Amino acid sequence: MELLVQAGSARSALLSALREARGGEISNALILVDEAKLFISAAHKIQTELIGLDEGTGKIPVSLILVHAQDHLMNAMLIQELASDMIELYRRNPQGN
Repeated sequence: MELLVQAGSARSALLSALREARGGEISNALILVDEAKLFISAAHKIQTELIGLDEGTGKIPVSLILVHAQDHLMNAMLIQELASDMIELYRRNPQGN
């Protein structure tokens, strides 16, 4: 469950960062991106622990909540990459021209 919480928090922070950047608040956006990085790092640590416990042998049962958490983490990681580029574009061209 903690994996889902951390990944979901990262996703939310990144989407908020994009909204801030769109509104011209680049410094706020960058703060939110840094916050998201901490959430992603925590989620990745949990994911790595689970992989270690499983040892590739199916010791960890695959549940819907685990799949959902993994989906949130992968989406957050993808949004992080895209958000960084988009925030930079907003920074370079604040008027959207």
